[in-house]
Amino acid sequence: MSRVTVSELLQGAPKNWGKWGPEDEIGSLNYLTPEEVLRGVRSVRSGKTFTLGAVIGHPKGDPVWPGRTGAMKLMTQDKGHYLSHKVDAAPGGLEYADDYITMFLQGTTQFDALGHTWYDDQIWNGYDAKETIGGMGKASVLPIAEHGVVGRAVLLDMARHRGKPSLSAGETFGVEDLLACAASQNVDIEPHDILVIRTGWLKVFYEQGPEAFYGKVFNEPGLTYSPELVDWFQRMEIPVLATDTIANETTVEPETGVVLPLHNALMRNLGVLFNEILWLEDLADDCAADGQYTFLYVGAPLKIYRGTGAPVNPVAIK
Repeated sequence: MSRVTVSELLQGAPKNWGKWGPEDEIGSLNYLTPEEVLRGVRSVRSGKTFTLGAVIGHPKGDPVWPGRTGAMKLMTQDKGHYLSHKVDAAPGGLEYADDYITMFLQGTTQFDALGHTWYDDQIWNGYDAKETIGGMGKASVLPIAEHGVVGRAVLLDMARHRGKPSLSAGETFGVEDLLACAASQNVDIEPHDILVIRTGWLKVFYEQGPEAFYGKVFNEPGLTYSPELVDWFQRMEIPVLATDTIANETTVEPETGVVLPLHNALMRNLGVLFNEILWLEDLADDCAADGQYTFLYVGAPLKIYRGTGAPVNPVAIK
């Protein structure tokens, strides 16, 4: 049980509402100007590429927030339809397979819309939370998708920094840990960098199974709230937080019991984009091997009208 409300916890916390005008719907994505894209391009050295999206419809299941279900995929046409004479080949002999998928828009690697979470009846930029009724009238994922997310990224391998294959359930870290991890990797976090943080938690789902991943009480490892962390994000003008966890932060803030306070402190108040459920194992192994932890990040979520989020398969280019 939380001892305080989100509103009480974040009283006096910084906000970027109005910084980019009263109609803004992309928040800190505004920091990723063409100059920042070129800065990201300059981090490319070898041309190696890594796709960071999780497999949708994986045989071992899809890691999703409790209460959501994994993707459901159905073949609507395949060779069996021709063999059973339910479907005839097209003139000339062409045959084809077809399928469709039903899934939560946030049921795989994805971007949150800035209006995804809120408190005190206001979403990002001060829009009324009633804008979410029946679909996101404001601060949906569509403006983010139309803009695209491209810039210099830094991988912070927190699991490797702490000498373990993955962090434990509920294990936390803060801004000092981020800086210590960067120093151990001989990399500098610069203003406007996209932060990509590996905890190894997603690997737990595939290697140890859902029981180990969810536990009796779901409590992911990750960043935890502190005024210092929020002030650092604000001062560094961080545009995007991306991790290999479902929610980008530890599920329950240990000091207060508040659930997911950074969704409000960073996303709702500062406009920081949340990119969640990334597969980072291959990228992390390569970074550890060659010592290069910076890269060009390219993310283009699907253009979902009035969506609360959208799947994405980001590309890291080293």
